[in-house]
Amino acid sequence: MLMHPDMLLALENDRRRQLIAEADRGRLLAAARRFRFRRAAKGTAVRGQPTGSLASCEPSAAVPAR
Repeated sequence: MLMHPDMLLALENDRRRQLIAEADRGRLLAAARRFRFRRAAKGTAVRGQPTGSLASCEPSAAVPAR
């Protein structure tokens, strides 16, 4: 079975576009995972440090005044 050269070229171009799109999706997902990991790691490092002038969201026990 012989195929027309233009048909082969069109099929090859479509396949190349599919491969490029698949690689782009992979890179985008990898970047999103890296960003999410960095953000999660950054958030845990700050826990337990003073919050400055903002009130704490954690429950605290009432201490009697002296």
